[in-house]
Amino acid sequence: MIKELAATGARLRPGTADDAVGGIVPAQVASPDSVEQAAALLAAAHALGLRTVFRGAGTKLAWGSPPQACDLLLETVAMDRVLDHAAGDLVVQVQAGVPMARLSGTLGGADQELAVESPVPGGTVGGMLGSGVAGPRRMLHGTARDLLIGVTMVLADGTVARSGGRVVKNVAGYDLGKLLTGSYGTLGLIAEATFRLHPKPAATAYVTATARDPGHAAELLQAVFGSQTAPSAIELDLPPGGEPELAVLLEGTPRGVQRRAGDVGKLLGTDAQDIEAPLWWNRLPGGDTLLELRSWPKTLGRVLTAVSELAASAEVKAVLRGSAGVGHFRIGVSGEPAAQAHFVGELRSALGALDGGVTVTDAPDAVRGLVDVWGPVPGLELMRRVKDRFDPGWLLAPGRFFGRQGDGLGQQGDGSGRESVGGDG
Repeated sequence: MIKELAATGARLRPGTADDAVGGIVPAQVASPDSVEQAAALLAAAHALGLRTVFRGAGTKLAWGSPPQACDLLLETVAMDRVLDHAAGDLVVQVQAGVPMARLSGTLGGADQELAVESPVPGGTVGGMLGSGVAGPRRMLHGTARDLLIGVTMVLADGTVARSGGRVVKNVAGYDLGKLLTGSYGTLGLIAEATFRLHPKPAATAYVTATARDPGHAAELLQAVFGSQTAPSAIELDLPPGGEPELAVLLEGTPRGVQRRAGDVGKLLGTDAQDIEAPLWWNRLPGGDTLLELRSWPKTLGRVLTAVSELAASAEVKAVLRGSAGVGHFRIGVSGEPAAQAHFVGELRSALGALDGGVTVTDAPDAVRGLVDVWGPVPGLELMRRVKDRFDPGWLLAPGRFFGRQGDGLGQQGDGSGRESVGGDG
C-alpha cells in the first residue's frame, strides 16, 4: 500500500492519534499539492480499496456522523495557493486548502471580499464548501454555493471533473458545485474553486436592540423584514432564561447607511448603533452539543417559544444564535446526555409541525448514541443514487453522511432504523 501511494509524489506519513477521525486513526496521511497529485493518489487508493476521508484544517472534522473506517486521510493543507485573482472581473480561483483568513486578507488588499463568513475560525475554502457553513450575510448574498461559479473535483477513482468556469455568466454543464457543497467529502474531493466576489462596502453599521421575550423579538424582526431598509443581515441571540438580543447589519455608502440605520432604530425602538459587530455576532453558541435549526422566518415567534419551553421542560440549557432573516440558527445545548437527546426529539417534533428541521452538527459520544444525527431526510433514495454514481464502491467517508440499506453505513444508534444523510447545502 505504501509503495503505491508514495509513487503518486504526494507527501505520505503514518497516521497518529492526532489524526484520528471519530476515534479512528488512519493508517496513512497523504498531502497532495496539486490536482494531478490528488487524482493519482485517489486512483491508487481506489485500486487498493482504501476507505478515504478528506481533511482541510480539521476545524469541522467532528461535524456530522463519524466515518465507519479510515484507511487513508487525504489532507489539503499543501493545496494552498490563490491561483488567480481577476480583480477587474470580481472573480478569484483558489485551491481548496487556502485558509479563509488568508483569502480574506488577499482580497481585502483590492477592496474586495468573498461575502461568506465562517463562524469557525481557522477553516479552509474546501472545509467551508464541504460543510456548507455560512455566516450572517447569507441573508443578502446567500451561502458559498451561491457564490461558487466553478469547481474542480476529483472522484473516488481519480477522475478529474470540472464544472462552471471563471466567467460569472457561464452556465454550461452540470453544476457540480451545488451538489458538492455540504456533502461532507462523500462524493469527491473539492480540489479548486472559483468564486464571484463583491466590493467591500464603504460603510457599515450594526443596530442592536433587546426584546422582552421571544414573541416580542419576532414582532421587531418582522417590522424590519417589512421595511425598505435593505439590511445585509439580521441576527438573533437568545440565551437561556435571558432576553433576546437583535442585531441588524447595514452596508453601503456612508450617507445611505446613516439614514437607514436611523430608520431601523426607529423600528426597533433603539438608538444603539456601532460600526463594530456585537461580541456574539457570527460566533457559534457554546454548549456540549451543537444543533442546526432551519425554519421559515414567518414562524419565528413560535420557533423561539418552542426552543425556550422545550429546553426548560427537558432541563437543559440551550443558547440559540443565528440568522433570523433566513431562519437558520445554531443551538448550543448543555445537560445530561439523556436530557439533551430528549430535547432534540421534542424539538424535531415541534419544528416538523412548522415545516422546519433540526440536525445534530456535533455532540459527545454519549449523546450521539441516543439520537439520529441527521433526522428525517427527504429525497434519501435520490441521494443514495447520486452516491452510487459518484462513488460506486462507497470508499469515500463511509458512514459519514449517506447510508445504504443493509451495509451498516451511516446507521445511528437510536433504535429508529433510520439511516443518516443530510447537509447544510
